[in-house]
Amino acid sequence: MIEKYNYSGPRYTSYPTALEFDDSFTEEKLLTSIKNSKSDKLSLYIHIPFCAKLCYYCGCNKVITRHQHKADQYIEYLAAEIVKRAPLFKNYLVTQIHWGGGTPTFLTPEQILTLSALVKANFNVADVGEYSIEVDPREIELSMLDTLKEAGFNRISIGVQDFNKKVQVAVNREQDEQFIFDLMARAKELGFVSTNIDLIYGLPHQTPETFAETMQRVLDLNPDRLSVFNYAHLPSRFAAQRKIKDEDLASPQQKLDMLHQTIETLTGAGYQYIGMDHFAKPDDELSILQNEGRLHRNFQGYTTQEECDLLGLGVSSISQIGDCYAQNQKDVRPYFESIDANGHALWKGCSLNRDDEIRRVVIKQLICHFDLDMAKIEEKLNINFEEYFAEDLKLLQTFIDDKLVDITDRKITISPTGRLLIRNICICFDVYYREKARQQQFSRVI
Repeated sequence: MIEKYNYSGPRYTSYPTALEFDDSFTEEKLLTSIKNSKSDKLSLYIHIPFCAKLCYYCGCNKVITRHQHKADQYIEYLAAEIVKRAPLFKNYLVTQIHWGGGTPTFLTPEQILTLSALVKANFNVADVGEYSIEVDPREIELSMLDTLKEAGFNRISIGVQDFNKKVQVAVNREQDEQFIFDLMARAKELGFVSTNIDLIYGLPHQTPETFAETMQRVLDLNPDRLSVFNYAHLPSRFAAQRKIKDEDLASPQQKLDMLHQTIETLTGAGYQYIGMDHFAKPDDELSILQNEGRLHRNFQGYTTQEECDLLGLGVSSISQIGDCYAQNQKDVRPYFESIDANGHALWKGCSLNRDDEIRRVVIKQLICHFDLDMAKIEEKLNINFEEYFAEDLKLLQTFIDDKLVDITDRKITISPTGRLLIRNICICFDVYYREKARQQQFSRVI
């Protein structure tokens, strides 16, 4: 079954996926989508592309440098973009902010406070909300957490990836284990309401046995949430990954074993398996909303802010507003040039048609909740489910035969094993994916 389902597929942080974005999408289309959006709440994503060191596994949009002045220049352009975009959202309330990268904590405390003040001066930021930032534990002092608290952050996400030293050396990411524990303790002292740990399985030299040891250390850390990502080895797309030898990587069977034992270990310790790569404590809002059928998914993964539009700021960032997606220039120099020329950095995007909107609802329901009531979808979207998705349901038959999916009383239910292959199941409802020539642009599911 592993061989049968180990093909390439999207992660469905959007539908249509970013592969459908094109540069015919204009600023005028974006402005129309903002005007027509029914939302009055906003999530902000701010991309900080800089990293001091290159992690060989990384596929993120990043700039490797030790020169802090580059961040000063970047913040100047980010400020220009904020000043240009913020008035378009003057009637919105910002209830979620996330800084990602790269490494947001590459910035100095002064730069972080400057940028944070700039955001608050230009947007209506709610007193109570989810304000999170990604932290690299290798390059900061404990006092950085005091700065983040002062800047208004109440959640942190710490990139650990693996506690095994041999694995760390192989991916050029050696770190001090004790410092990570000190960082978590300090975050709790300062009153951060949530801590997240990022791990990756499938890295060179990892085995189910070594990753089990990492999981035990993670349980000692006791984070509120965990993201456990599948390493996607795509050396043809990401040059740094060419430093990783194919023979050092785990087999698909070993990777699935790692995921399976991770789910068993974490759920046994009281965490809820949210899906794909996320786990949360049962009293966490992600768990609560999933249990209530109100979980959402966007470019930041699983999220609690369903009613929000998402505005991406900075190089390569993606916005999801109303019936459109819009992405900024992918590289720093074109990003600067576009802001100089136009005041904004729009690069490409897409407007959703009626079929896109229908399929987005179905895929989101499956990937967030692992079940779907056809009658509720019909009521919400004014369609006949079996007629509209006749071809898609035929594609689902192989999963039914393998007892990964069940359809009874017009309800689709994903089995516990099927949850591990939820990307494959969502593919059945993705009309764009059916263009077979494009499969190679996705990472393998296992």
